[in-house]
Amino acid sequence: MGQDLPPRTTPYTVDEVLTASAALYPAIEFPDSRFQDFVSAGEAQLIADFACSGWLILGPQAPESWRTTDLAAHEVTVWIDGQKVADGLGSNVLGDPRVALAWIANELRREGMGLKADDIVMTGTCVIPVPVSAGQHFIADFGALGKVSVHIAD
Repeated sequence: MGQDLPPRTTPYTVDEVLTASAALYPAIEFPDSRFQDFVSAGEAQLIADFACSGWLILGPQAPESWRTTDLAAHEVTVWIDGQKVADGLGSNVLGDPRVALAWIANELRREGMGLKADDIVMTGTCVIPVPVSAGQHFIADFGALGKVSVHIAD
């Protein structure tokens, strides 16, 4: 975030939230959960489990053209050890990652909290999570928005 979005009585619009956003960074999020079957764990347990959040790898800052890119239609491809294992669209994130970001800002606003400048906000995943193992090389290709790669240590 580039600017604070403090609590207020009226909801933030998508445009207000995007104006407050400093940059977009493609990222890889590796989920982690205490639950073997996190799908059946239930909402309260998942929230207590930090929404299955584990590790985050930020890629390089995307070009400023992200602001005029149709993020909902934007494609993402995931490769492991040179083999394509998944692909998806930005629309997999609440229909549009920009809408997801506004939703997050408004959920925090309703709770009397807000987003602050320099906060990093993950909006959600464009692809279905794929299993990974030690020793693998993982690449998330966000096309014109950039690539993120990581080698998972043995």
